[in-house]
Amino acid sequence: MVRQELVSRQLDEQLRARFGVAAPLRVLDVGCGQATQALRLARRGHQVTGLDPDPATLASARQALALESPEVQHRVQLLSGSGEDCGRWFGPAAFDLVLCHGVLMYLPEPGPLLAALARILAPGGLLSVLVRNGDGLAMRPGLAGDWAGAVAALCGGDNSGDGAERPDYTNRLGLPTRADRRETLTRTLAELDVPVRAWYGVRVFTDLAPDEAPLPGEPELSALLEAEERAGRSDPYRQVAALIHLLGARP
Repeated sequence: MVRQELVSRQLDEQLRARFGVAAPLRVLDVGCGQATQALRLARRGHQVTGLDPDPATLASARQALALESPEVQHRVQLLSGSGEDCGRWFGPAAFDLVLCHGVLMYLPEPGPLLAALARILAPGGLLSVLVRNGDGLAMRPGLAGDWAGAVAALCGGDNSGDGAERPDYTNRLGLPTRADRRETLTRTLAELDVPVRAWYGVRVFTDLAPDEAPLPGEPELSALLEAEERAGRSDPYRQVAALIHLLGARP
């Protein structure tokens, strides 16, 4: 919940700055999961396409969509597929806003997918990318007292055999995944003509909370979100957040 709420606030801030009170946007959510962000944007009047390769996840998204009003349902299209193949369905400049949240960590390299997404982004459009922070991998094991894990994260880096830094880690599902460094992603997006215009940290203080932990009641929840939101836009805190949220803009 903390992740989704913070990303929503950060995205809203950049949408207002970029588009103001504009006509409905054409939105693509790559790896849409249970469609949390897709449905939120559809409720605000945008036309949203959700794309996910996992049948079970896509079924959950369709169940969530079925609970929405007919107006919202009409604005959402859910498709089975991966972002790398988006050129099959969509032409150049097809979307004003493209979301890629929690997807790059499962790919060996971010470049091919980002290039595919940049191709379908319209002039003036925004690309929203959420990744595991490769510069903060030691924080979770260190704060949990896993000193060996912290040292391993601090010593990580060139594990690819070709001289490129690809920080690896095991996620909470027990799956081997990959983190990304902000500097590297910023350079990649600039080369794709989608330079980063803003970036945030996500989950600075709450990364150790288990996924099944119950939400605190008010006013603690509001205070928690305010602390996370402020830290996520402030140095040095955002630099060691569990996740980083980058927003690139097509000129």
